[in-house]
Amino acid sequence: MNLTQRQQWLLLAAVAAVGLLVADRFVLTPLARSWKERSERIVQLRARVHEGRLLLDRETSLRARWQNMLTNLLPAEPSQAEARLLGAVERWAAVSQVTVTSVRPQWRRAADEAPVLECRVDASGSLAALTRLLYEVERDTLAVKVDQLELTARDDTGSQLALGLQVSALVSNTVPRMARR
Repeated sequence: MNLTQRQQWLLLAAVAAVGLLVADRFVLTPLARSWKERSERIVQLRARVHEGRLLLDRETSLRARWQNMLTNLLPAEPSQAEARLLGAVERWAAVSQVTVTSVRPQWRRAADEAPVLECRVDASGSLAALTRLLYEVERDTLAVKVDQLELTARDDTGSQLALGLQVSALVSNTVPRMARR
């Protein structure tokens, strides 16, 4: 088979085009994708290293805050935990000058979670006194959280209000007794 000069050039151009296409599909595109993925991964790792350095810089303050949280958990002994929470409710009521009509503590234990002491508090008083009670609950060092809040008027003018409050407090079995107060 005798090819003319022109056919040889066309054949060479076709082989070069196919070669470039194969090189692009199987070499250049995967390399570019790999380079881009690697660059994104490097950016993510640098961000994580930066976050880690920030955490290390704040280590002492974070550890102090964590220790403070641990000391404000309720004791593992159920009677001590209930006594501490009921004492806190009495303290909140005394400071806010509300009338507490009932306090009902109840334990909630989930299989995979720490035990939680829930307490339903029913109180009555003026709007100012009830807001002061909520303020005292929120600013207390005890590890409590307000779960539910119900506010209803006890008279037609709204000067006397009734408050139904459910708080939950964390109890930890892992905290050594010496760290608790």
